[in-house]
Amino acid sequence: MRADLVLRNACISQRSEVIDIAIRDGLIVEMRPEIRCHAVEEEDVDGKFAFAGFVDSHIHLDKACILERCSICEGTLEEAVRETARAKAGFSEEDVYERASALVRQAIVHGTNRMRTFVEIDPRAGMRSFEAIKRVRERYAFAIDIEICAFAQEGLTQEPETEDMLDEALRAGADLIGGCPYTDHRPEEHVRRIFALAKRHDVDVDFHLDFHLDPARTDLPAVIEATRANGYGGRVTIGHVTNLSALGPADRSAVGRKIAEAGIALTVLPATDLFLMGHGHVSNIPRGIAPAHLLSADGVRTAIATNNVLNPFTPFGDASLARMANLYANVMQLSRDADIDHVFQMVSGQAAAIMRAQYGLRIGGPADIVVLDAADPLSAVRSSAATLAGWKAGRKTFVRPKARILES
Repeated sequence: MRADLVLRNACISQRSEVIDIAIRDGLIVEMRPEIRCHAVEEEDVDGKFAFAGFVDSHIHLDKACILERCSICEGTLEEAVRETARAKAGFSEEDVYERASALVRQAIVHGTNRMRTFVEIDPRAGMRSFEAIKRVRERYAFAIDIEICAFAQEGLTQEPETEDMLDEALRAGADLIGGCPYTDHRPEEHVRRIFALAKRHDVDVDFHLDFHLDPARTDLPAVIEATRANGYGGRVTIGHVTNLSALGPADRSAVGRKIAEAGIALTVLPATDLFLMGHGHVSNIPRGIAPAHLLSADGVRTAIATNNVLNPFTPFGDASLARMANLYANVMQLSRDADIDHVFQMVSGQAAAIMRAQYGLRIGGPADIVVLDAADPLSAVRSSAATLAGWKAGRKTFVRPKARILES
């Protein structure tokens, strides 16, 4: 057998022994211990954990890293929307391209090789951010697959021109459409119009939904009904839904079953939801994160993602999904091995499934591989494991040598 590259001594999920991974023409051609072949190149990963890379199913590249342009006084969602709207009116295409590129480079080095980014399209942002993110998608295609969601952050029905702009973006290269009913004066009509655009262009839908802590105030029933009416089961994702964190176990499970039966997936955003929820409480401050691991038990497809980085929605972050998984597990007080492993799946394979993307290390599959400084998924989550190296279609895309202590 001939190979372009053989990775030696890798640990992978569901295998107790270390194995070798042989790669040819961008594909995995063999996975087993002690492969003997003619290889152009070999690399020993020294028993570290190899997997198909992190998948960030919900991030906002266009408005990342704008803290110095905004004021944060209240730390509320309303303030974040208002401050970002003010800032984005001044975004240029080059400005968005440079900020988004810097964050994508961070994500790549942190082991992410697939992401879904929302891009705000409305009269304030125009098409500038969209054009910039298309350039970013093309520039970094060697290392990461970027899916663009044309997004109506500030409502739809009150600004008819936004609907036309979303339609234009879907004709010009956007991969799916996103809505935000809670910022619209007519949320049900907002949902209806987003689905109409999705069906017109045959694309998936991703809503920001119920971003508060009041279970009685919800746009979820409208999304569930529209998903069923349009035959869109398996093609709809909802993000945040923080009011689910305020429900008791029985009520939460009942809602979870309805979400699952409709074929709707859920992405939770721990850093943003922790930061924005619970203001006004002076004690027993709620965490405000929908318990994705519990909703999974009700059949909901779930993921954990970054959302925002260094802006009024989330004035922290570095696009590390290992850190985000660790944050979620810590805040949710998880300790069982099965729960920790599930958290890892929510930033890898399950997130890919929500994006309807092929994923995993398998013979005949793409050689998209990331090596972590960990032995397995459990230690990766528990330690926020650092990345050591990554490959996309068999091409090495980054390297981060393990730190060494220099003794005298």
